[in-house]
Amino acid sequence: MFKAPENIIITREMQVVNNTSTWFINKKTTTLKTVEEQVAALNIQVDNLCQFLPQDRVGEFARLTKVELLEATEKSIGPPEMYRYHCELKNFRDKERELENLCKDKAYSLEKMKQRVERYKQDVERYHECKRHLDLIDMLQRKRPWVEYETVRQQHEEVKQIRDQAREELKNLKEMQSPLVKKIQETVESFKSLDKKIKCMAGEIKEVSQKCKQKQDALEMKDKQIEEINQAFRMKKDEEMDRRKKIISAHKMIEEWNDELSTASNCENLQPQIDAVNNELKHLQGERANIESDISDVTTEKNNQEREKRRIIDRIEQLNNIMSMKEETLRGKYQDTHSALMWLRKNKDKFKKTVCEPIMLVINVKDSRHAKYIENHIPANDMKAFVFESPEDMDTFLVETRDHQKLRVNAVCAPAVSCAGNLPSRPIEELHQYGFFSYLRELFDAPLLVMSYLCYQYRIHDVPVGTEKTRNMIEKVIQETKLRLLYTAEERYTIKVSAYTNLTFCSNVSLRAAQFLTNLVDTDERQQLEKQQQGINCTLQSLDMQLTTLLERRKHLERRDNELRQQKKELLERGNKRRQLESKIAVKYDSIKQLEQDAINLEEESQKANVKIKEINTQKARLVSELMCLIKHCVSLNMLKTDLVLQSTAVAAEKNRLELEYKAASTQLRASEQTFCELDEKKRVLTENCRALLKKARQMCKLGPDQHLPKEFQTAFQALPNTLEEIDALLNEEKCRASCFTGLNVVVVEEYNKQTEEIQQLMEDLEEKKKELDNYKQNISQVKERWLNPLKSLIEKINEKFSNFFSSMQCVGEVDLHVENEDEYDKYGIRIRVKFHSSTELHELTPYHQSGGEKSVSTMLYLLALQELNKCPFRVVDEINQGMDPVNERRVFEMVVKTACKESTSQYFLVTPKLLQNLTYNDKMTVLFVYNGPCMLETNKWNLKSFCRQRRRLGKMDEQ
Repeated sequence: MFKAPENIIITREMQVVNNTSTWFINKKTTTLKTVEEQVAALNIQVDNLCQFLPQDRVGEFARLTKVELLEATEKSIGPPEMYRYHCELKNFRDKERELENLCKDKAYSLEKMKQRVERYKQDVERYHECKRHLDLIDMLQRKRPWVEYETVRQQHEEVKQIRDQAREELKNLKEMQSPLVKKIQETVESFKSLDKKIKCMAGEIKEVSQKCKQKQDALEMKDKQIEEINQAFRMKKDEEMDRRKKIISAHKMIEEWNDELSTASNCENLQPQIDAVNNELKHLQGERANIESDISDVTTEKNNQEREKRRIIDRIEQLNNIMSMKEETLRGKYQDTHSALMWLRKNKDKFKKTVCEPIMLVINVKDSRHAKYIENHIPANDMKAFVFESPEDMDTFLVETRDHQKLRVNAVCAPAVSCAGNLPSRPIEELHQYGFFSYLRELFDAPLLVMSYLCYQYRIHDVPVGTEKTRNMIEKVIQETKLRLLYTAEERYTIKVSAYTNLTFCSNVSLRAAQFLTNLVDTDERQQLEKQQQGINCTLQSLDMQLTTLLERRKHLERRDNELRQQKKELLERGNKRRQLESKIAVKYDSIKQLEQDAINLEEESQKANVKIKEINTQKARLVSELMCLIKHCVSLNMLKTDLVLQSTAVAAEKNRLELEYKAASTQLRASEQTFCELDEKKRVLTENCRALLKKARQMCKLGPDQHLPKEFQTAFQALPNTLEEIDALLNEEKCRASCFTGLNVVVVEEYNKQTEEIQQLMEDLEEKKKELDNYKQNISQVKERWLNPLKSLIEKINEKFSNFFSSMQCVGEVDLHVENEDEYDKYGIRIRVKFHSSTELHELTPYHQSGGEKSVSTMLYLLALQELNKCPFRVVDEINQGMDPVNERRVFEMVVKTACKESTSQYFLVTPKLLQNLTYNDKMTVLFVYNGPCMLETNKWNLKSFCRQRRRLGKMDEQ
């Protein structure tokens, strides 16, 4: 580092063995603290991104907050006192805020204390008022027993007078009740005599009524006997008419059978026809037996085939359950992928070519132990990916699932030319000696489309899988096989060769346990079962056709059998019909003969019935005469009974009247007795109450049994109410008022005086703090003016240069001072806003809004804007051009050259691994090249002059 009168050379030696460092200044040992002091004295700030900006911190520069950027700029190009003033302002502001809060707290405490003292003042007044209420309550409580005693004494006199009156009334009522009792007894005797006569008369009437009922029952019985005689005659008449009809009907049937018998032909010889029918029936029975046997055999075979079909379906269902388990695993880990799978299965008609479900579902590992190799080789994103044969189908799928349903799904497209049949670079037999037993492709089955994609994308056909033997001889395997990727029993090895040094680098990772492919589905077994199911279905169809044919044949034979049996029946009936007719006619003649013998003489029966009815009518006339005599006697008895009932009713009415009068008199007597007893008891109670209240009143006033009420009490009592209601009302009112004065005592006055003194002291402290706060505000105003004006001027200069640099690139850039609150000095900051496209607005430079190249350009131009204003001896920028496009890189480089090569600017170091061709250079620039590589010359063989001479000779040879 340059410093008059001599440069400063700082050296650092690092010992790798013990991880320590030794510092030197001008070859003299020193400490790190001394080195930092020397560097700071030259205004070199290594941690300031405005001076030292390595490539890996370009993004960090963009992530600087406005406050951090302002502080870095102040330290980098501002005068030394600028950052100091800024720090002082922040400290002053903190102290000012502290004083403001302290003043607020004291003012708040003062106000609270004033309010408390005001409450104390009121409490003192309330204390005296409460005392007056308590004195009044005490006097009211003394007078109340005297008023209560007087009230009870007056009640006692009134009750005594009323009790004496009740005693006289009770005596008069008892004297009036004796004649009424005698009349009631006479009436009761008369009523009992009449009631006895009525009961005797009622018994006689009941006896006559029963005799009348017996005569009426006898008459009804005679009527029933006449009806029975008539009914018996009608039945005999109907029986005779029915007999005659049966005889006529039998003669008609005999005539019809004779006509049929005369027309019937003689019995012919039907035996040959019957024998022919019997022979055909025998032949049909044999054929039916054969058909039944065939049906039984076909049915048995069909049942066997159906049982086998059910067994195959159950096994296929078991295999499908394994697939369902894989789908459940997919739904548990990747819900969106499972939702997309459900949509795909319902909408396969929307796709033109083959679409495969997620790879993890369609892959079937032959051995579960090998699942880990496949899952470690194929990334999880592709394990859950759908595979499409057509890019158009994949676009349709992604638009529906991602854009419309907002699902996070993966989809891949298989190569146009199938890679499923690609051959490995060498046969697996050549690798057996190293412990390899298979390539990845041979460890599982998958649809052709999926296998083609995996061979194309992950070269599964050329990745060998080894054993523990491979692991034990891994170095030999890497050197001899030249493999780039391989698997051992528990590890994956990746081998890379450096393009510079041709050295081999090997890395290995342990295999993760399989998660998705542990549920195995035997594809060959499933295909074999499906073929068997198809064969059984064909066999069942053939058996159904045979069974239908046999059933139709059996139905035809049964129909023919029924026809022959009917024909045989008709032939047999034709031989027996004449004999049957002759037998029927003979039977019918016997029936007519019997009917003629059972004839009835209706005239004789009619005469017998009339004789019986006449005899019964004579008996009825005698019964009616007897009944009329009984009815007349019953009527006369009822009239006598009615007279007796009327007399009894009159006596009962008189008796009820007398009883009501007696009852009313008895009620009045009892009420008088009750009233007298109550009044007598009330008088006794009032007497006792008077004695108790008088004793209580004397005790309240603290008087002896023979003492009279003092005059001071009599005077005080005269000013108070004279009734209990008024005393109780006033007493309750005073108690309520006194109860409102809670928590009051003599201490209130003492506390009131103490609080008054504290308020005075707090007011003096508050005034002192306000003066101190005013002084701080005055100091802040002075420091703010010395800091803010130069800062605004400095930022205006930076903005001018920054805007010019952006304008030269046909872009827009601004730098300004960002202030949220003028009094919050720790929130002041520098805001950088840029616009790289004419169609956009100015946007603040952030880590997220601009691209990497745009952030690099903005950072570089801001540093250039600081270049001419910078006070530091040099600036370092490392690989700032890496993220820029060629046009911006060229423009920025020219600006750096133009700015850094001006007079009186600090030294500028630009470190970069590459530069564009035909850049503009300046004589004040120094270009240093650092050579490195596997073919680099040794240091002692390096001769730059010799290289230049050789290059000139080659140039002359080219010109010739």
